[in-house]
Amino acid sequence: MLSTATGAIGWTAGTAPRGVANYADCDYKRGDVRLKRPENWKRNLAKEPKNTLRDSVYSALKAMIVTGQISPGSRVTESDIAAKLNVSRTPVREAFNRLERDGLVTGRPRQGYAVTEFDINMFREAFAIRELLDGHATELAAAAATEKDKARLRAMLAECERLAAIPDRTTREKFQELEVGIDLHRVIAEISGNVMLHGMLCGILDKCQHYVWTELLWLDEWKIARDEHAEIVEAICANDISRAGALARAHVRGSRENVLRLLQAKSDYQSFLAKAS
Repeated sequence: MLSTATGAIGWTAGTAPRGVANYADCDYKRGDVRLKRPENWKRNLAKEPKNTLRDSVYSALKAMIVTGQISPGSRVTESDIAAKLNVSRTPVREAFNRLERDGLVTGRPRQGYAVTEFDINMFREAFAIRELLDGHATELAAAAATEKDKARLRAMLAECERLAAIPDRTTREKFQELEVGIDLHRVIAEISGNVMLHGMLCGILDKCQHYVWTELLWLDEWKIARDEHAEIVEAICANDISRAGALARAHVRGSRENVLRLLQAKSDYQSFLAKAS
């Protein structure tokens, strides 16, 4: 599906893919330094420069929601999260505002925020739109990709493989792979050159991330996701427009069917318990 120097994801000198000196040369960076320092993230957040701190708090809070550490429907407050992350309330307030725009929380006057409850209807709508946008963005990227773009995509694939090879991975390390995999789709949309399409797809991907995490964690689809991503990137690098689009759409449909089975099973089980009580 699914960073070592601050701001760059994954590479030290000599370890990047062939033809790429380091990950920064691929122009792929994230402000999320927390994910690269899993053992010390709480202590380090308070020491980050202002802009990086905002991104780190946002990423940390988003990870808690996507991975279920904060349950759907739960009420959370700025003060609770600020204490948990050892930061002031200002970056937490900004993070909640971003997450509300992402559709992951809903503000409640004088009551904090409620974490969005993910249901089958929301899931169907998000993935139906994603299939259309992802497929079109991938076709455009296959037509427009430069050699630098192709190196950038290959470096992201290699980062997923590196993360997959970590023995006895923690939840945070698995989430790193999810993030890189999701970001691969964002970068493909960026390469497409269509600014509006890129913005729309990024918004949909934020809403899909919880479902993708559910699929990867409960169905153990990590290897399948990496292989499908590799095929999509291969088609883009070959400038094969029709194959790239078809692979991207099939990738989204496969994920949709997997998650739908899980959601339906959960719904059936809840109905069974309600009838039995």
